[in-house]
Amino acid sequence: MPNRHPNLLLIGVDSLRRDHMSLYGYQHLTTPHVDRFAEGGTVFESAFSPHVPTTSGYGSMLTGRDCFGTNTVALRHKGPMAEDAPTLAELLGGAGYSTVSVGFNGNPASRGFGKYVQYGGWSIGDDGRAHKAEALNDVALPELRRLASADEPFFLFLRHMDPHTPYLPPAPFERLFYGGDECDPANTSLEPVYQFKPFADYFKSWLPEGVTDKDYVVAQYDGGIAYMDTCIANLFAELTELGLDEETLVVFTSDHGETLYDHDCWFDHHGIYDTTLVVPLIFRLPGRVPADLRLDGNCLLQDVTPTVLDLLDIKTTASFDGQSLVPQMRGERRRPSTEFYITECTWMRKHGWRTPQWKLIHALEPDFHFKPEIELYNLINDPEENQNLAEQEPEVVELLEGRMQSWIARREKETGQTNPMATNLDWAPGAPFKSSQEAYDSLHIGDVKKARSLQAKDKE
Repeated sequence: MPNRHPNLLLIGVDSLRRDHMSLYGYQHLTTPHVDRFAEGGTVFESAFSPHVPTTSGYGSMLTGRDCFGTNTVALRHKGPMAEDAPTLAELLGGAGYSTVSVGFNGNPASRGFGKYVQYGGWSIGDDGRAHKAEALNDVALPELRRLASADEPFFLFLRHMDPHTPYLPPAPFERLFYGGDECDPANTSLEPVYQFKPFADYFKSWLPEGVTDKDYVVAQYDGGIAYMDTCIANLFAELTELGLDEETLVVFTSDHGETLYDHDCWFDHHGIYDTTLVVPLIFRLPGRVPADLRLDGNCLLQDVTPTVLDLLDIKTTASFDGQSLVPQMRGERRRPSTEFYITECTWMRKHGWRTPQWKLIHALEPDFHFKPEIELYNLINDPEENQNLAEQEPEVVELLEGRMQSWIARREKETGQTNPMATNLDWAPGAPFKSSQEAYDSLHIGDVKKARSLQAKDKE
């Protein structure tokens, strides 16, 4: 390895839930190339994005801070992220790195890159399919080659938009995991989806006409993952061709998971159920990251930045709420994130507390799914979170609420600011809502173009 800091290639795959990756035991072979690549590195089995969605998720990932540290919780965040939370791009830029962001302009967490490159992350081609990952490669591969030829180390960040909606992977991926009749009139599984007024027009704008089977839509999500995986294989091959394998730290993760046909939060990433919180996390750097290692114990997206800086041997005076995962890679003890605060401010404003056994969800205002204010799930007996035990277990609700409020009070004292979940009251048009019916009547995505405009103010 040259006498300089290693390069960094950070791949953030939007809306990728880890339990739909074959790397994590999914029934379909969705990520064969990532699986093979991960054999040369370390895989974390239980990584979580506690602050969803995109804006707050990337905020934690790229600063090492929790939502108090970033002061960012809402998708449509107004103003800059906390100015005293330096981003990974700012820290590495200050250490002499050339920093480039691909597909991540306009997000508060994108602050500090030396160069921004955009691509058609929402474009639908003449075939009616979205070639997002190919569009990313078209601009990312030339950037990688340019950076490889320079003298200084580089930080290249890639924001992948597969498998984010619209789920429209190109051939042959659209039928890779589906062999049925998606327009079977006897199948009524998509009726509640089409009847959900806030999202119905959006789904109808990109789902093929006449589709009735929800399993077809899930297969499109899985096909989008496989399509992304194939295109990322081109990036891995280019790293090898350029001779960068031994001197580039590659990190693969996601800003949050995705709800598919779960919890009535159809084909989106709202709700702080584990489907939305679970994310993959892989580190690979020969000689510094152990190969063929899989590690247990909860970790959080806020652990990514301190881990990266540790692996790159970058010294900083910046403080982090997350912790480096390098000691655990070396076989040392690490304090796992056994319980942690969770938030969402996408289409609902809720927060909660997650422990190894229990999940508490507390709505801060009525939501458009007409769900109860308090939800409680036993994650051991009911890992899919289908049985709300709030009424049967009031003592557990009180215990978890107390632990959550105690943690919030401590963080407010430490940071000198009010919980951002209590101050982001205009997180959506019409918010805060006084009733579920008001929220249901007010929130609406019309089509793909409208949905794109809501994505954290990103710009082409």
